[in-house]
Amino acid sequence: MAFRIGFGIDFHQLVEGRDLWLGGVKIPHHLGAKGHSDADVLLHAICDAMLGAAAMGDIGVHFPDTSADFKDIDSKILLDRTRSLIATKGYRVVNVDSSLCLEAPKIKPHVPAMTAVIARILGVEEDAVSIKATTTEKMGFVGREEGLVAYASVLLERDA
Repeated sequence: MAFRIGFGIDFHQLVEGRDLWLGGVKIPHHLGAKGHSDADVLLHAICDAMLGAAAMGDIGVHFPDTSADFKDIDSKILLDRTRSLIATKGYRVVNVDSSLCLEAPKIKPHVPAMTAVIARILGVEEDAVSIKATTTEKMGFVGREEGLVAYASVLLERDA
């Protein structure tokens, strides 16, 4: 067995008039993430972590924001396609550890739904997906609610 660890990070601005999608779940909030796709920072960070662990570049290489094919795409589709991409090299996800950084809304009530979505797409048990959230204590662009950030680490396994 071969193991690989990957790390991903994603940032998006928060704006009026957009839905807020996190972990594949629509979260009620007056601001949403601005982006070419649905701008789900958590799923994007997980995709980057998976691609990085498999040495396959990043999300922009495979799903460029210059392509009309990905305009307003549901990031759950991107996560599933990323799972398929790493499978072409014989890898599968063992576990995901992630953190969201935003001032509002509170994420804790939505974590079970996000965990279920991600686990289903990746084909892992729900206890193999960790989602945490924190604020920046009102500091910086996150603290001013101008944007949000997601970080993710994944462990991949490949049968030798």
